[in-house]
Amino acid sequence: MITTDFIPGSPCWLDLSAPDVAAAAAFYGKVFGWRTEPFGDQPPGGYTVCRLDEKIVGAIGPLAEDGDRPAWTVYFHTADADSTARSVEQAGGTVRSAPVAVGRNDGRHAQLTDPQGGKFAVWEPAAYPGFEVADGAGSLGWIELFTPESAAAQRFYGTVFGWTTRDVPLPGGGGTYTLLIPRGGGEERMHGGIMEIPATSLTHTDGQAYWHPVFGSADCDATIAALTSHGGTLRMGPEDAEGIGRLAVCADPAGAEFVVLTPAAA
Repeated sequence: MITTDFIPGSPCWLDLSAPDVAAAAAFYGKVFGWRTEPFGDQPPGGYTVCRLDEKIVGAIGPLAEDGDRPAWTVYFHTADADSTARSVEQAGGTVRSAPVAVGRNDGRHAQLTDPQGGKFAVWEPAAYPGFEVADGAGSLGWIELFTPESAAAQRFYGTVFGWTTRDVPLPGGGGTYTLLIPRGGGEERMHGGIMEIPATSLTHTDGQAYWHPVFGSADCDATIAALTSHGGTLRMGPEDAEGIGRLAVCADPAGAEFVVLTPAAA
């Protein structure tokens, strides 16, 4: 469960890198009902905050790095971005952007990559803790890492964040799904999963790992109808997953992937 009382290694922010910020904001507004506004004194087309019922759910910004593809980036809470960046390098990952301050006293972030190519970030908060709503319709409820090497990914993130894991078999002999539990949190704080996918099947990332967000929906089919009518793409589903809910793998008009999930009734 993703919450807003952040603990080390838990998801605390996410943003979308988009080739056209205004177009992306319009799309997600139609799909999830988000309202957008410039962050601070950013100009139009710059970093843009997304709100749901006046609470911040994340942000959209322009593509920032050469060769970037449109994608969502998940940020994990840390008390010390410098120490986490060093841990990433020591564990075989890469620091794409060293820790840097944001705003006047919002916090510090670093952009990082795991050894299998999965991009993520960390956030060391000051005045700005992170997103203000989670685990509901239109907000982040889960994160997933698709990677060609699950065991290696588990070792890496366990070293960097202290996550513990629990494997569960997928129905029909479909492999193993690894649940992620932050250090200092029980299983009620599970925030995501790792799924091993052959590199040959990770075609849109050239075989590299990637994280994607799972957004909640009160009605998966209605959300998908809104998505496809506004230029999004349905990659899988909607389908019912026993004990999980009704879900679909989607992409926005620029190709950034995410999942829509209506959780199963408790």
